[in-house]
Parts: sequence; C-alpha cells; structure tokens
Amino acid sequence: MHVDAWDPSYGRSFEADAGGAAGPAAASSAPVDAAVERPTGAWAPLTPPGAVRSPHTVLLVDGVRRIDARVWVEDDEGVARPGVCASYAAGAVRCDLAGGAAELALSAVTHGLFAPGPSVAPLRAHDRAVYVPHRVVGDDPSQVDAELQRRLYELEVQVSQRVRAEAGSKDDLLVVDGPLRGRTGMPRTLGYAKTHHKQYLDGDLTRVVTALAPGQRTPLFLLGGQWHRYSWYLRLPAGATSTPPTRSAPIGSPWSGIVRLECPADWSLPDAIGWADLSAVTLPRFASTPYKDPRAPQNLVPIAGLERRLRGLLGDSRLLLRGLRTAAARTSTASTSAATPPAEAGAVPARTTA
Repeated sequence: MHVDAWDPSYGRSFEADAGGAAGPAAASSAPVDAAVERPTGAWAPLTPPGAVRSPHTVLLVDGVRRIDARVWVEDDEGVARPGVCASYAAGAVRCDLAGGAAELALSAVTHGLFAPGPSVAPLRAHDRAVYVPHRVVGDDPSQVDAELQRRLYELEVQVSQRVRAEAGSKDDLLVVDGPLRGRTGMPRTLGYAKTHHKQYLDGDLTRVVTALAPGQRTPLFLLGGQWHRYSWYLRLPAGATSTPPTRSAPIGSPWSGIVRLECPADWSLPDAIGWADLSAVTLPRFASTPYKDPRAPQNLVPIAGLERRLRGLLGDSRLLLRGLRTAAARTSTASTSAATPPAEAGAVPARTTA
C-alpha cells in the first residue's frame, strides 16, 4: 500500500481509472504518435546523458485566483443571476542556479466581476481594487468559473511573454504552468502539467510511465489536436535535491511525482530531445517535500513561493469584501432611485448585490 503525498483537499494529481494505477481515466481524443523518438516496442525509461547540464537561469510562471464575493446581478425585469467577484494574479520567479537564489521577476494583479445577464458598472472596492465586469454567456454557474479561468490563463500568457522578452540571457529555461497554448512561439519555453486528466498513451506505454525512477523521463510522443506539440513524462524525486536522483529513491504510488512536459512541434526533433533531457536534469532539484507543500513533489518549491507572494498581492480578502458590499449597496441604491415606469424611461439599470 502507498499513500500519495498529494493532499486530497486539492483533488487528485491524476483522475484515476477503475484500476487506480493505469493512469488517467478519460482517454484523450488528440491524435498521438508515440514513435517519434523511438519505436513503441522499444519504449523504456530514459536517463539523460551525463554531459547534459542545467542552464544558468530558470524562469517559472504561474498564477493564483481567489473568489472574494458571491454576487447577484438583477436585471430590469427583476431576474437575479449569480456571479462572482474574483481577484487573480500571475507572476514569474527567476531562479539563479549558480547563485542559489530566487526572486520575483514580474507580477500582475487584476480584479474582475464575472456574471451573466445585463452589463454592469465596475465595482470599486478600494482605490487599488476595481472589479472590471466580464459578461458570461448562459446561466450555468460552471461558465462563470470557466471565464474566470480563461482570464487567468490570458494573464499568465501576458506575463510569460513579458518575462521572456525581458530575459537578458540565452542560457535560461522558461517553464510555464499548464499547456503551451498561446505561447508556442517563445524560445526556450516548456509547458508543465502537474495534474493529469487525460490518458494519452495505451496500457503498455503507460506502464513505462509508472516504471520511471526519479530523474528519468519517457521517450517523446507527438500530440495533435488544435495545435501540435512534443510531450514526455518525467518523475520527480520525493524531495528537493542538488544531486542526481537514484533508482533506489522511494517512489510511492505508481503516479507519484509524475509530471508531463511539452514543447512546440515546430522545434526540430533533436532540439526537442535535448530540451527533454535538460528538463530531466533541471526540474528534479526544485521538487518539493510533503511537509512543506501539500502538492509535493509536483508543485515545485519556487512555484510554491511564487504562489504565496501572489496571494499576498491580491489584497486583504476581508477589506475587499467590505468594499464590495459598500460598492454594491451604492449601485443598488442608485439604480432604485433612478427607476421610472418603463413607459416613460425604458429599462431599469442593473443592480448588483454582494
């Protein structure tokens, strides 16, 4: 029996099938070519060549979000629809591997009101926190969450592009949270998926994934769909280390410490293989430990620090909630006092309550 280090309050690191060990349950509809680096019959865990060295600098990009208030937006007919006021932020941390230091390189914070129904005015909860309205199509609450996640992803893309443009060295690696969608044109950039919802490989190849030792990777496979990219799986050690992990290191559950990385398919195959090897010698040193992070080891140590910093930049949630209630009360009072019979003045302005 193995107990996964991943805290169950964060869901699962992968959505298991009925057996629990064969990988994610939902099969991906994306075309997969698993024979790009070596034939599928020759698949086996790969250890990077000893000559591969980590870059001087690693840039890591991630984002955070927080629901500050649940709101109801009422239209001129008195129909109220639910939405949320949310704060979200994205940032980049710069890790100097030679100096052993990490620092916040870039951050961006914004606030939004996400709700279906009529257009509403921005809500000013604080001089530095104005909630910009974003209309959501349909009354399904899941659409509100999807739009919030989409806006956060767009902010992460903007931060990724800025930090890549401002990088002063070519001896670096940029690792972005999640898929590379919208960032495939940036050089020296890899996508990093720490949770697994889709099954890309068949049973025989999945067994190669679960057989990985810390610091080993799978051969590359080509993923199709809306955009094409090379991808591979890598197992992180169950704790940060400055030395190459060994096969004797404890692994735990079959998918413990497994992450999936990707790079653009328009890179040459030798370049993609080189970056896959580079990821295998670089990222294990950032692996977190369970007593430090409930999503260990996949949630890298610098990423955890970045998330804490970004959450601090979101602002005090209690102060913002009080400001939102005050702003919503002003909006409701103004729209009520402005209301006149429809025959004389038309629709009543929308009202917002928090």
